[in-house]
Amino acid sequence: MPRIVVSGNEAVAFAVKLVRVQVVAAYPITPQTTIVEKIAEFVEKGELKARFINVESEHSAMAACIGAAAGGARTFTATSSQGLLYMGEMVFWAGGARLPIVMAVVNRSIAPPWSIWCDHNDAFAVRDAGWIQFWAENAQEAMDMVIQAYRVAENEGVLLPAMVNLDGFYLSHAYEPVEVPEQQTVDRFLPEKTPAPYWIDVDKPMSYGTIANPDYYMEFRWKMQRAMDEAARVIREVDEEWERLTGRNWGGLLEAYRCDDADVGIVLIGSWAGDAKEAVDRLRSRGVRAGVVRLRVTRPFPARELREAVEGMSAVAVVDRSLSPGLPSVLSAEVKSALFNAKRRPVVRSFIAGLGGRDVSPKDFERIAESSLKEGEPAEVTWIGLRGVAPW
Repeated sequence: MPRIVVSGNEAVAFAVKLVRVQVVAAYPITPQTTIVEKIAEFVEKGELKARFINVESEHSAMAACIGAAAGGARTFTATSSQGLLYMGEMVFWAGGARLPIVMAVVNRSIAPPWSIWCDHNDAFAVRDAGWIQFWAENAQEAMDMVIQAYRVAENEGVLLPAMVNLDGFYLSHAYEPVEVPEQQTVDRFLPEKTPAPYWIDVDKPMSYGTIANPDYYMEFRWKMQRAMDEAARVIREVDEEWERLTGRNWGGLLEAYRCDDADVGIVLIGSWAGDAKEAVDRLRSRGVRAGVVRLRVTRPFPARELREAVEGMSAVAVVDRSLSPGLPSVLSAEVKSALFNAKRRPVVRSFIAGLGGRDVSPKDFERIAESSLKEGEPAEVTWIGLRGVAPW
């Protein structure tokens, strides 16, 4: 495999070329723009035979992808933050229509106040839209994840759109070595699409997106849930097959790092998992048995795998890069729900950190893990790095 140095955004663009996407509809927004700029360069040079549609908004971008996917094309778009919110209506439409669109979301804070830096509220704002949600840690995984996302989304038992999340600037604009799979390897892994029942056929006119009365609507949602359940199985199998082809296995639905004998586990998503792993290595050198549970997928939520990963731990520290005012932590609430029926339920301590791109260091993760092992009633949530407020 050729080895190149690229940014996370460029890694996504290379993956789009490798899967031979046929339609790309996009609107620029920081820090996503360089993904579609690179794809446009591939199209202009003839390296990717795709229709690149310049649209007037993110809403239109997703609408164009919906039409193309319904016609049988392999489609792609990318967005971030306010752009994802602007296309929100169409995001739900794509999920409900069960169209295997793949979209990269370069995670960025939601305004106001205006911010171009990273947190995860944009993706969590549409977590119930019926999209599979992947979260990459590094550029290599972002590339592999986009390729895998098409294989999962297009599975006949799934047929759901997929969102590949990568942290704005921390991952999107950071450069690192990446192994690019050979084109024939990707072609073998992801062959050309074959006609499916949902494709528009001009010779057999049908109605799409019609109204469903109370006698039918609930069953559509039940089928979407069944598809999500099936997606969990397919994600595991696809990752295993990718390992046979490339030697890389990312853990399926989650990655458990040094968790076998851990007393405390740090649960999180995204690129800062690397800092958490460094913190765990330091803690281990001091005799503190800590581990990291990195969720690669939050929809479908890997409840069973999470319970297995934290079995035997005394405490779990959920570190969330998002805020749900009044809850307050999205990821922590979902982890608590998943662990509620566990036979040996660890104490779950909730932390909010890194909002708006605020730096979180390995030292912060060390303190988070150590504080989670202390006895006593856990606080509802602890905020890390607030200015003028002592976090410990």
